[in-house]
Amino acid sequence: MILMMSFVRDKTHRLSKSTDIHQNLALEDWIETNVDLTNRRLFLLWRSHAAVVIGRHQNPWAECDLGAMWRAGVPLARRRSGGGTVYHDMGNLNLTFFSCRKLYDRQRNLKVVTEALRRARPELDVRATERLDIVLNGKYKISGKTGLKLASYHHCTLLHSADGSALQSVLRPSTPGIHSNATPSVVSSVTNLTDHAPSLTLEIFFCFSAVHFYSFSTEFGLSSPLSLLDPSDESLFPGIGCMASELRSWDWTFGKTPKFTIETELSLSDDLTLEHTTAQLHIELKNGLISSIVITVQDQWLQQTLINELCDVLTGERFCPHRVAAAVSTLIKSEQDETQRRLHKLSNTVISVMG
Repeated sequence: MILMMSFVRDKTHRLSKSTDIHQNLALEDWIETNVDLTNRRLFLLWRSHAAVVIGRHQNPWAECDLGAMWRAGVPLARRRSGGGTVYHDMGNLNLTFFSCRKLYDRQRNLKVVTEALRRARPELDVRATERLDIVLNGKYKISGKTGLKLASYHHCTLLHSADGSALQSVLRPSTPGIHSNATPSVVSSVTNLTDHAPSLTLEIFFCFSAVHFYSFSTEFGLSSPLSLLDPSDESLFPGIGCMASELRSWDWTFGKTPKFTIETELSLSDDLTLEHTTAQLHIELKNGLISSIVITVQDQWLQQTLINELCDVLTGERFCPHRVAAAVSTLIKSEQDETQRRLHKLSNTVISVMG
């Protein structure tokens, strides 16, 4: 393939023109799948509009506030590599290092980044940790990492000028009472580089990653300016559209969640009679689907036979508020007066657990 050969011959490193999170993740996957990296290294820079990216083995309901994301129009993406959850926006620079397995060296990659940052702004105290993060002033995390060792690519982020309030609002759990073996994120204190070096613009970032800083040039043998790539161009990247579509799909984003259990208490009230009670909720989930659900309501607030019908309707359904609301609508409409009102309240309270 012509493009594969040009990747091998051309030693320039690359900047994605796209700001779509799924297109850029698909571009990483496409390069890893289609480009011959034998004795070669490639370097890719990219940014995306606001998005939350979880690791391959994570639980989105435990990692991010899906309701807040939906209201703000922030998409969720699951990458193919492991690691923790990251907030992306245009103030967050993403760096992907490709190599053959023989040349795979994450410490070396991070050394390139930290040395380039020091050359750009000598006053910055930046260093890589044993966990292969990059920290500023010994305590603030400015870069996280993950990768595919078998596929031999390593990607990391650099917090340049990300929206800190948006980050905090979406990186919190959607659902209480989750019990899971999914990989949890490690909570760290983070900061933007511009909080400590306001003159360090993104343009300077792009310059240091090109040829203006000796560390990148010597480590990767790069001697040409950034070349732009358009990951939406099927003529250059055959099949990349299908790869991006798979990454956008519910089956990949939510269906790949490791099985988990939810155990929590629900607070219920009848808005007309003002009668209050509680319920115990137990849900087993596999592949993002409700495999079993048990609801136990106190004080005979609602007939148990009707509660069991509700559980039967929900079993096998996606753990998704929109799908569940549609699934229970017929059952709710079949009841009247107080029973309908209380069934509707119980259904909405269960739905609220889904984020």
